[in-house]
Amino acid sequence: MGIDWIIDRLRKDQSPDGSWDYPFDTGISTDAFTIILLRTLEIHDEELIEGLCRRILSKQEKNGAWKLFYDEGNGNVSSTLEAYYALLFSGYYSKKDKNLQAAKKFILAHGGLKEVSTYTKIMLALTGQYRWPSFSPLPIEVILLPTNFPINFYSFSVFGRANLTPIMILASKKLSIKAKNAPDLTDLHIHREADEQWIRSDEWRSLLSLIEDGVENLIGIPEELRNLAFERAKKYMLDRIEPDGTFLSYYSSTFLMIFALLSLGYKKTDSVITKAIEGLKSMKCEINGFPHMQYTTATVWNTSLISFALQSAGLSPEDTMVAEANRYLLTRQQHKFGDWVIHNPNSLPGGWGFSNINTILPDVDDTTASLRSLSRIASSEKAAWERGISWTLSMQNDDGGWPAFERKADSNWLKLLPLEKGEFLLKDPTCADLTGRTLEFFGNYTNLPKNHTVIKKGINWLWKDQKRDGSWYGRWGICYMYGTWAAITGLLAVDIPERDQRIQKAADWLKNIQNPDGGWGESCHSDYQKTYIPLRSSTLTHTAWALDALITLADKPTPVIQKGIAHLLESLDKDDWTTEYPKGQGMGGAFYIHYHSYRYIFPLIALTHYQKKYQ
Repeated sequence: MGIDWIIDRLRKDQSPDGSWDYPFDTGISTDAFTIILLRTLEIHDEELIEGLCRRILSKQEKNGAWKLFYDEGNGNVSSTLEAYYALLFSGYYSKKDKNLQAAKKFILAHGGLKEVSTYTKIMLALTGQYRWPSFSPLPIEVILLPTNFPINFYSFSVFGRANLTPIMILASKKLSIKAKNAPDLTDLHIHREADEQWIRSDEWRSLLSLIEDGVENLIGIPEELRNLAFERAKKYMLDRIEPDGTFLSYYSSTFLMIFALLSLGYKKTDSVITKAIEGLKSMKCEINGFPHMQYTTATVWNTSLISFALQSAGLSPEDTMVAEANRYLLTRQQHKFGDWVIHNPNSLPGGWGFSNINTILPDVDDTTASLRSLSRIASSEKAAWERGISWTLSMQNDDGGWPAFERKADSNWLKLLPLEKGEFLLKDPTCADLTGRTLEFFGNYTNLPKNHTVIKKGINWLWKDQKRDGSWYGRWGICYMYGTWAAITGLLAVDIPERDQRIQKAADWLKNIQNPDGGWGESCHSDYQKTYIPLRSSTLTHTAWALDALITLADKPTPVIQKGIAHLLESLDKDDWTTEYPKGQGMGGAFYIHYHSYRYIFPLIALTHYQKKYQ
C-alpha cells in the first residue's frame, strides 16, 4: 500500500467537474452560528438545524466542553458557549438536558459570558444576549480616512476589512434582535455589571485618539460624515458579494453583513439577505453522516495540490483525472480587479482564489499551486500561464517576501488595536510558508534566473526570518514544521546549497523533533505561543512535510528518512484523532482547519519524491 493506494482513492473522490471538494472543516462554530442565525430570522429549516445539533453534540467532551483541537486542555469557553446557545436556541434541547448542564457548568467555571471572545460577544450582542459597548472600539468614520493617513481602512488586510466593515456598522447602530423563542442566557453572567467597554487598553486609547484626530480633520458636518461612512461601508460590502450571495465567500463576514444590512433598514425578505443565507447554506458539506457548514470552500486549493501531486507521481497531463482537474483550474483563474489592486496598482488580474465561487479574491499560495499543476501544459495555455506569473511577481512585498492576499497590509499600528488574535485578523504579513513556496515555484517551474532580483530579495527575507533553532514559522499551517518545510524546499529550488550551515541547522531541527515511532507531529499550541510545541503523537501530514524537506537535502536515504517512510506507509489508512487534528490555521488560538485532503496530498508528494530520488 502506498502511492497506488492514494491515487486510487483520489480517483474515486474526484467530482464530475474535475475538482476535489474535500471538506474545509473548522469545528463547530459555523454550525452553531447557523442555528442561531436561522432561529433569529425565524427561518424554519428543521432538517438542517436538527442535523447541525447532532453534529455539535457528537463533538462534546466528557466534561461538557467543546475544544478547538485535541490537546487544547479542558476545553474552549467560546466554543462551549456557542454550542450551548445554539443547542438551546434550536428548541430541541432544554437547560435540564444533561449535556447542556455539563456545558453550563464548564462555562461558569471559566468566567461566564465575560470571558468569551470578542467575535462571540458580537454575536451575543446581535441576538440580544449581551450589551454592546457604550461606544464603538473602532468608529465607522475610519472608512473615510485617506489612504495617506497613518492608519486607514486599507491598512487592514482584506480579511480584516471584510469582518470589520459590518462590525463597525453594527457597533455604531447597536443592533439587537431577540427572537421570541430565544433562550435566556442571563444566568451565565457572573459579573452582572458586564464590562461595558469590552476592552481596556492604554495602547488602544492612544490609537483611538489618533483615529479621532484624523476623523476631526475630515471636512463636513459630523452627522453627514457618519451617514457618508455608513453608505461607503454598505457599498464596500455590496460591491464584494460573490455570485453565490456571500460576502467575499467567507462565512463570518457574510453572517455579519446580514445583520449589518438589517441594521441599515433592509428587510429579512430582501433578495440580498435571502441570497446571502442561501450562499451560506450552499457551503454545507457532509462529514461522517453529519452536515457541516463550511467557513468557505477549499476547492481550488484541494484541486491544484492534488493535480500537482498526481502529476509528480507520474500521471500524464493527458490522464483523464489530471486533464479534467486542469480544465477546472483554468476556469477559476480570476479576471476581475480585487482589493489587491489598492497597494498593487500596476498589475493586471491573473491569480487564483481559494474557494469554488471566489471571483475577486486571489491569493499567492493558490496561484502558485494552480500554476504548478498547469506547468506541463503551459505552452498550450500561454496566456493563463503568463498572467498568473506576472500577478505573482507583482505581489512581492517591499521586504522581499510574499503575503497571502495583499501587499503592504502589515502596519505596526495594527498591533495596538485591542482585538484578540488581531494580528491574524487584521494583518497580511510576509510569511515564510508563502515566501518559501513561491521561491520553490519560480525555481523549479519557471525559467526566471536564480540571480534575479526577485529571487535574491526572497532568499534574503527568509534568512532574516529564520529562528534561532533553525526553524521557520508558517502562518497558514501548523506551524513551525510547515514553515520549515516550505523554506527548505524553496531555498534549495533557487540553488542554495544543501551544505549551507543555515540549511543544515534547519535539517538538524527537523531530525531532532522526530518521534520514537518515526513520524512527526506538532501541536496547535505552537501558533499563538510562538514557539514549537510537540504534539507527542505523529500525524500523516506533519510526517510528510518533514520527510519531503529531508529528502530534498539527502543524496541517499538516511536512517531518519527510512524510519519516517516506514511510519508513513504503516499509517496511510489510519483513522483516529491524529488524522482529524488541524493542520491549518486562520487565527491562532481561535480558528483551526482540518483539511480532509491533506492526508492524501502530502504523503503522496513525499512518497513520490522518495521513490524518484532513491529507487
